[in-house]
Amino acid sequence: MGQTDIEAVIAIETLNSKSPWSENQFQQCLQWTQVLVLDDTVVGFAVVAEMIDQAELQNISLHPDHSGVGLRSELLDTVIERLPAKINQIYLEVRVLNFSAIRLYSKAGFTEIGQRRGYYATEYGREDALLMGYSLC
Repeated sequence: MGQTDIEAVIAIETLNSKSPWSENQFQQCLQWTQVLVLDDTVVGFAVVAEMIDQAELQNISLHPDHSGVGLRSELLDTVIERLPAKINQIYLEVRVLNFSAIRLYSKAGFTEIGQRRGYYATEYGREDALLMGYSLC
C-alpha cells in the first residue's frame, strides 16, 4: 500500500468495521498492507505483520460493492502466497459471531487453536475472539 491508498482503505474499513482503525494505525502499517485494486480503484486490503518465522493477519476487508464474487478468498489466498519462505505459520483473531469470516478462514485452511475472552469491544460490552492458525509447512 502506498500513501495515496490510505484514504480508500480507511473508507473501506469504516464501511465494514464496528471499531474501525484510525488513519494513524494504517500509517504505521504501510509496509505491511497489501491492497486489492480493480480498474484503478482500491476495493480491498489486508494488513499482515511478520515476526521472525510467523505472521499475523491483523486486518482484512473488502468494499461491500465487491462482495459475493470470491474476491475475499482471492485476497486471502494472495496474502498467504506472498508470505516470505521463512514464514511457517500465520495467525489471526476473529469475532466469534463473524460467521462469514470464520467460514472464509476455515475454507482457506485455518483451524481454531484457542479463544480470547472479551477481546473485542461492542456497544453492549465485550465479545470473544477465536484464535485461528494456518501452517505453511
